[in-house]
Amino acid sequence: MRTDPMRRPLLLVALMVWLGCRQGLAQSVFSIIDGDRNFAAGCYGIYPDSHLPKLTPAPKGYKPFYISHYGRHGSRYLNDIKAFYTPYQTLLAADSLGKLTPQGQVALHEMRLNIDDAEDRWGDLTGVGKEQQRGIVRRMSRNFPEVFRHGGFVDAYSTIVTRCALSMGTSVLELVREYPDLEVTMNNSYSNMWYMNRQDKSLRDSAMTQRVKTVFDEFVDKHGRNDRLIALLFNDSAYVSQHVSKMWTAYYLLKAALIQPNTHRRENVNPLLQMFSSEDYHMFWKIENAWSYIRSGFCELNGALQPYLQCYLLRQMISEADSIIQSRKHGASLRFGHETVLLPLVCLMGINGYDYRTADLDSLESKGWWASSVCPMSGNLQIVFYRKNDTDRELLVKVLLNEKEARLPLPSDLAPYYRWSDFREYYLKRVAEGESALGVKR
Repeated sequence: MRTDPMRRPLLLVALMVWLGCRQGLAQSVFSIIDGDRNFAAGCYGIYPDSHLPKLTPAPKGYKPFYISHYGRHGSRYLNDIKAFYTPYQTLLAADSLGKLTPQGQVALHEMRLNIDDAEDRWGDLTGVGKEQQRGIVRRMSRNFPEVFRHGGFVDAYSTIVTRCALSMGTSVLELVREYPDLEVTMNNSYSNMWYMNRQDKSLRDSAMTQRVKTVFDEFVDKHGRNDRLIALLFNDSAYVSQHVSKMWTAYYLLKAALIQPNTHRRENVNPLLQMFSSEDYHMFWKIENAWSYIRSGFCELNGALQPYLQCYLLRQMISEADSIIQSRKHGASLRFGHETVLLPLVCLMGINGYDYRTADLDSLESKGWWASSVCPMSGNLQIVFYRKNDTDRELLVKVLLNEKEARLPLPSDLAPYYRWSDFREYYLKRVAEGESALGVKR
């Protein structure tokens, strides 16, 4: 079919605008990282609690009465010793042979300090993490005082991991300080793990098949170029070619540098951070983001099944909300777990378009699938329920992702508010679809 000659200029302009928009989106992460190194840290990032936007007032007559929450634990030490020892041992071996530059010796010294600081603290919640949790629930209670005042309740749950239990305790203590007459229960039990942090080894293993690993390795090879950094650290290129993994030495050094602000060494000068360029940070972000998508997103390379494991959690959240609505009580259900639950839950719910499906890892950046925006340390999801009175059946909900109003994949003439009946119907259907895909029998 021929194109009308009169339309060709318009089509060309439209194509140029489309390509320009795509390029702008693709560059936006680099721009963010160039101004804020923390964004490059992905799931290791400090919780972004400054400059939070003002919330949209509820429709006339509606008041909040219940909050259903799932949050990641606060800032922690790395729980993977490999991230420290891989670059440390590489640098140490090179230093013993005189193969490090002065900057390489600085990096070696910093890694030794980081290892000493983290010893016997692997995976531990830090003071930074506790303060994040206090700040989140403090703002929650002040944004929605009707939920907590006059004898409201708080049912808190955590996974059996210590940093999650401490995040729960820290948050509850802060709420009780704000509202001393709260009726509080705290739960930390294997009996809740079936939905708080459900495990499925076969599903987890299916995320990284040999085919997926091949595609991911090709992605890493494409984006993980580190010649500048390696030349900064080592003084013998022949030695490097024989004994140094350029990609993983740089990758783990970056991880070590970016985790430090979460730890007791937060106030120390961090020379490692100064060694990396914006391009290095962007490279790290790309690899971490692609890994997160493979493990938690609707990735078509591995069957797009991973988020469905959170069907158990979402069904439980809906069931508990039904119970609270029937009881006419007011309060909050607070759940403290992990980014490996929060991120796929957000994907399952399609919040802000995170149910994006693709086999093209290079498309994630331009499509806005950015794990950094979902699961930094203390990342959290809050579903806030509104009603006019105790007998009101026209309930509304609003979803906050990291305390910012979120967009849901359902129609609403009141957005960011949605009718609970629409919300409930839509997500119970999605849960049923997920259970069917996983072969769950009810």
